[in-house]
Amino acid sequence: MEIWTNPACSKCRSAVKLLDAEGAEYTVRRYLEDPPDADELRAVLERLGLEPWDITRTQEAEAGELGLKSWPREPAERDRWIAALAEHPRLIQRPIITADDGSAVVARSEEAVRDALSR
Repeated sequence: MEIWTNPACSKCRSAVKLLDAEGAEYTVRRYLEDPPDADELRAVLERLGLEPWDITRTQEAEAGELGLKSWPREPAERDRWIAALAEHPRLIQRPIITADDGSAVVARSEEAVRDALSR
């Protein structure tokens, strides 16, 4: 299991605390320091069953600078969104847990973390 975290994020800290409390074995990826490339993002999106705009933090200043809120959310624009996430990892929703069974969850709630733990 791997968790993509930002140590400054309270949701990330809560997820890690729960993983520790449950004795889970996992690795931490500080995705702002070690950002995923476009291929890694495609793989995680596949595991999540989501589109890139579903995991984009559109309230971030960088999103405003890029004008993301006005970008079309359609398959033809998917690569554009993925490129933006790869270039601006702060825009990636967090935390993301990739489970050993090949699935993944956006672990913003205790329930989502527990879901990842059950896989």
